[in-house]
Order: sequence, then structure tokens, then C-alpha cells
Amino acid sequence: MQVTEEDGGKLNAFAKEPRMQVMEAGEGGPASSRLLLIGGALLVVLLVAVAVGIS
Repeated sequence: MQVTEEDGGKLNAFAKEPRMQVMEAGEGGPASSRLLLIGGALLVVLLVAVAVGIS
């Protein structure tokens, strides 16, 4: 952990972050995006159905 000293003698600790990875075009793109989109749409439809059922 990196620690710096601020004005007034206070210490501030920063977590060590992982390195960023650059994805190439086509890596994990369309299939996972489509699955996430379909799952989100189903969740919205389910929530609307529950709201209609309650009221």
C-alpha cells in the first residue's frame, strides 16, 4: 500500500490497483453483451409484472 503524508501530518493510504488489460476487437464481445441485454430485459419484464400484480 502506498502511503502519503498530507498537510498537517495526516497519513493517507492508497490501495494497490491491478494493472489494466486492453481487450482486442472481438474478445468476449457480442455473445456476452447479448446475454446481458436479454437478462436485463427479462428482469424489467418480471419487475413490471410484479408491480402490476401488487396493484
